[in-house]
This record gives sequence, C-alpha cells and structure tokens, in this order.
Amino acid sequence: MSSTVKTSEYDLIILGGGPAGYIAAERAGALGKSVLLLEERAIGGTCLNEGCIPTKTLLYGAKLYKQAKAGETFGVSVDNVRFDLATAMKHKNKVIATLQKGILGQMKHARVEVRSARGEFLRPGVVRVEGEEIRGRNILLAQGSSAARPPIPGMADNPRVLTSREILEIEHTPARLVIIGGGYIGMEFASLFASIGSAVTVVEMMPEIIPMLEPEMAQNLRRHIRGVEYRLGYRVDRIEGGTVHISEAGGSAVRKDTESIEADLILLSTGRVSRAREEKLGEAGVALQNGSVVVDEYMRTNLPDVYAAGDITGRILLAHVAYRQGEVAVAHMFREGAAGEGVTTRSGGGASGGGSASGTIHRSPHPNRMRYEAVPWVVFTAPEVAGCGLNPGEAREKGYPVRTATLPLQVSGRYLAENPREKGTVSITVDERDGRLLGVQMLGSGVGEIIHSAAAMIEAGMRVQDIREVIFPHPTVSEAIRDAAWAVAL
Repeated sequence: MSSTVKTSEYDLIILGGGPAGYIAAERAGALGKSVLLLEERAIGGTCLNEGCIPTKTLLYGAKLYKQAKAGETFGVSVDNVRFDLATAMKHKNKVIATLQKGILGQMKHARVEVRSARGEFLRPGVVRVEGEEIRGRNILLAQGSSAARPPIPGMADNPRVLTSREILEIEHTPARLVIIGGGYIGMEFASLFASIGSAVTVVEMMPEIIPMLEPEMAQNLRRHIRGVEYRLGYRVDRIEGGTVHISEAGGSAVRKDTESIEADLILLSTGRVSRAREEKLGEAGVALQNGSVVVDEYMRTNLPDVYAAGDITGRILLAHVAYRQGEVAVAHMFREGAAGEGVTTRSGGGASGGGSASGTIHRSPHPNRMRYEAVPWVVFTAPEVAGCGLNPGEAREKGYPVRTATLPLQVSGRYLAENPREKGTVSITVDERDGRLLGVQMLGSGVGEIIHSAAAMIEAGMRVQDIREVIFPHPTVSEAIRDAAWAVAL
C-alpha cells in the first residue's frame, strides 16, 4: 500500500479501509488534515473485495448469459451459448484490482498515509500498530462486519459450507446449491447460480424472503427467479457432509414436517454482524449495544474525539450508508457544516437591508448529520428490486394514515420494449393527510438506477402533487414513478 511521510501525531487515525474508512480519509485529506488509514487486509473492505463489487460483476455476466439465451424475441440468435464461471471469476478479480488501485490513488492524491497493518484501539487518542503506540487527535472506528455464523451442528470445519467470501473464489458451478438465508445477500446468490445452471434451494426461517420488501413484491420476485426452490418458515437443524436437515421453524419440540436436502455446496447467508466485540472495543471503554458501537447523529461514540462509522455501528449495513457516515464524522470532528455551525447564510444588512451589518443567520434545514429516513436499498437479483422510505405496513406502525398505489412497469414503453418477459411493478406509499411521499418500492430490470430519485423526493418532503408537476424524460422507466403519483387517490 502507498504511504507518505510519517508524523508524530495525526489529526485523524482511521481503523479500517472499507467504504466508511477510505471515504473519511479522502474527505479529511482534502481539508488538509494529516490522516493515517490502517487496513490489515485489502483496501476497500468487504464491499469491494467480497461483497458489492464482485457479486455485481458476476451477476452482470449471468444477466448477459440469460439475455443471450432469450435473444430470439429481439431478433438476436446465438448458437451454443455457455457460461464459464472460471473466466467470470478472472474478470471479477481484475475489476477488484482496478478499483483497489483507484482507491489507493485517491489516498495518495489526498496525502493520506496508508498502512497495511491492523490497528488496535487502546484509548482516546491512542492506537497500537505492530507493537507501536501512535497518537491521533481524532480516531474513527471503521472495522466493519463479519459473516454471522449461527450455531448449526455440523457446520464447523465442513468444506462444503461456504460464506459469501469463499463462494466468490470457486471456479466450477455447483450442480446443487443450498442457501441458508433468504435475505438480500442470499437472494442475489440464488439469482446468480440459478441463472447459470445450479439447482438452488433457499432455506429461510421467516415466512417470506427479503423482510424489507412488500410481501406481494417478494412473491413476484420469487416467481421471476426460476430454478430456485424455497423452504420458507424452515430452520436448519444440522448439516451432515452435504446433507442439510431442516424442519418447520416453530416452537414445538416434535416436528412432523422434516426434510433433508442434498447439496454439493452450502452457502451460509444469515446476515452480517458488527466486529465491535471481535475488536474488543467494549473492553477499551467504547459503549456497545447488541454488539455494535453506539453513536449519535454525528457518529460520535461515548468517548471524546472517538467516532465510528460503517458496519461497526450496526445501523444499516450498506456501503452507501457507510460512505455518508464517514463524511458526517469528518464534517463534525473538523466542524465542516456540522449542526449549528459551518453551513450558514445571511440576509439583511448592507445598503438596502435596513438592518445590522451581519444580518440574520439562517441555519441550513439539513445540517451535516446522519438521517436514516430516506436510505435507498437495492437487491441486485434478476430482476432487481429497490426501495426507499416506508412500506405501507411500516408507515401504519408509525401512525401514518396512508394511501397507496401500485402499477405495472409496463406503463413505461421503454420497460415493455426491453423486458417483454418481466412483470415489474412500482408501488408508492403516501400520507393521506397531505399527500407527502413516504416510500417507494420497485421491481424490474434497472430499477436500482432510479430509486435515488425517490430518496431525493422523500428527503425534500415532496407531495404527490409536487411529483406530478416534475417533468420526467420519455421514454424512460423512471416515468412509472410519476404515473404512480397520479394513480394515488387523495
């Protein structure tokens, strides 16, 4: 890894080089601060090396494979089409290496010192690196998360049981794949391997896949992903070699409905957990809750000048949330646009103001703090599902009287032309009192590139009446959001 001239005390020491860590390092470096970034493994963290980027690279290859096989509809005929996983893995590795070089280039440009070493947090202002104590005026904890490992008998030291890290290194498509967990990670791998020829079985304890997804949309997604069998409402009792024993996830001691599933590989996809306990942060005095670092809206911990960002906080384990948390932490520690300071405008005064020379200070309506009300999310299955804000059930639980509308994406001419075999949908949830947009969910190819517009609308407090007045480009799939706004009866 690259490095610059060492200093005796840094303005900021960052433990962890994932999305939260490296974006914070870049932002602080751009402010002219001295920054030390410590990463014991590969720069980029889970997202770049074993999560977001490698999975999406492989999923795109699987998408091209499916499109090639179904090209006759568009007048495109391809003979002897096949998918080679080993070649796809080589491309994935090349993409990762290119992006790693890009991040290191950003760090060099921002004059950030990067060390390939583990940093141990000792106390405010001090970390240990390879036996040496190093001081920093501010410290950012960004050590990320690790794969959750439930205590399933027969899982430990079983070569057929893989996490998302190991399965991204295989070079041969498994004939039979059992995925334990039907969340967004499990469903992305289900979509990938079902598309390239594996017989996939998803075992999920909950009654439906992807809990943040509206039930009707979850059912629609399952219908679209062909080649996948589902065991919903089941738990894994034990694993014997390649045999997965499951039963209904009830409280009864005697379970009549039991089943055994044979697998060549078993993917453990039961979520991720903060590495706070693994890093012994509690022992160093950092306040934890449910194994995650407790932070406020400015990403401050309970210790002075110690911040935390990313998966270590256990809030929303998404890379784009980690990016923003890292930015907020840096903004506050160096007082760049933090609440009550930094971002202000003045009115009045001057020759025509009729008031004091300084005028009235207006605080920004959106101070530089973390807001989680409009975090967009995307599940990169084929087709994609995406959402932002509250679904109808969540809105009602929070006390909102709601109105909803659901439309097929076929209202979009472009969507119908490009996706004749899909039956995508868009649904919106609004406050029936004033028409304010509360949430949007979409299912269909490419919706991940659209959902950020819903986030902007929710952040801005837009009403359906406002959305109806926005001019959307035609023909685009995004127009379906405007159509859904017109479909809401207020």
